[in-house]
Amino acid sequence: MIKQVGRGGSLRPAFSSAVASLAAAFVAVGSTIPLFNIYRAEEGFTNADISMTVVAYSAATLTTLLVMGRLSNHLGRRPTSIASLGLLVLGCLLLLNVHDIGTLIAGRLLMGLGAGLAGTSLTSYIVDAAPARPAWLASVASSQTVMLGLAVGAIASGALIQFGPWPRELIYLVAIGLLLLSSALIAISPETETPSPGAWRSLRPDVRVPARGRRLLPVAAAVFLATWATGAFYQAFVPALVEDQLHTRSPLVLGLVFAAYMAPSALAAPIEGRFTPAAAQRIGMIIFLIGWIGIITATATGTLALFIAATIVAGASQGIAISAATRGLLHGSTLADRASIFGVIYLICYSAATFPSLISGQLSNSFSLPQIALGYGALALLATLFAVFAARNPCTDTSKSSRLGEWS
Repeated sequence: MIKQVGRGGSLRPAFSSAVASLAAAFVAVGSTIPLFNIYRAEEGFTNADISMTVVAYSAATLTTLLVMGRLSNHLGRRPTSIASLGLLVLGCLLLLNVHDIGTLIAGRLLMGLGAGLAGTSLTSYIVDAAPARPAWLASVASSQTVMLGLAVGAIASGALIQFGPWPRELIYLVAIGLLLLSSALIAISPETETPSPGAWRSLRPDVRVPARGRRLLPVAAAVFLATWATGAFYQAFVPALVEDQLHTRSPLVLGLVFAAYMAPSALAAPIEGRFTPAAAQRIGMIIFLIGWIGIITATATGTLALFIAATIVAGASQGIAISAATRGLLHGSTLADRASIFGVIYLICYSAATFPSLISGQLSNSFSLPQIALGYGALALLATLFAVFAARNPCTDTSKSSRLGEWS
């Protein structure tokens, strides 16, 4: 039961604290990416090793989202939010002293656990505490703060590595400071959810799509697979690709490249609302494929400017396609349906980040980075073709959808 006392004014500190904390959480998550090349050069980690860190992070995040996604409904937003920030602090502390791949994997695994718990507890806290007006503030703050935090974390990390002291430690110390400050802000903010029984029962994953949305699921899955696999590719292989194929060792450039994929997604996502879900998925995936063609061309020619431009195109278009696929699946859903639908979305998205990384990490021992990129580009091509020919809009009349199968 959500507390309604003083919703107009007294919950504003909770809203601000939750937004700042969610941003800080994903600043910490994004901070590791520009360090991968340093770990490769100084510790001898391979591309396969780095890809395993992506697998560990994605698998931990997925597990937490599915198992603990509803825990804050029973324990309260504040304790679960503080716990998520604490897991991220532990991850940062572990990553202060990386000299073997096991430590890096363990640190990223802890970050995945923290990110998964933050993604449910802090976003719920934001929605609970958001002011009633403007009406769009809750959805925008809860959905786009993650991408913003990742982009800021990668850029800040690259800048501190390149220009600051202690290149392997400073960004983690900054992230720990932000996370501890965020925990203090959450601790003094008002609670929005009354603790209730059922915490243990809530740990059972709820993963299903109502019958009316199942015909939309194959195309949505293709969209999630291609876009989230690409996001994992940018974490696992782009650090080495930027150095080996694009001939720059600048950590700041690497942070900017990663941000160029993440940030445009948040900016472009609202554009998809101007189209039907089917049209937006087609448009988004066609432009996404064009971005991938640019990425492969830039990799083959060693052109950094083209690579960054193509990355921005791919990042913006994935935001359109992902938002459209999600909107289609949620169309006509009840409040009770949404948790299970998001469970399916989480399962597909993080599986798409995990399994291609696991496979391509092993293949990287035998294939070059341009060849690995071609494989991801082929995946984008297949997903785009499927979306173009199979995308459908949800039925506008849910009472007739199961009987008539009418699609707008």
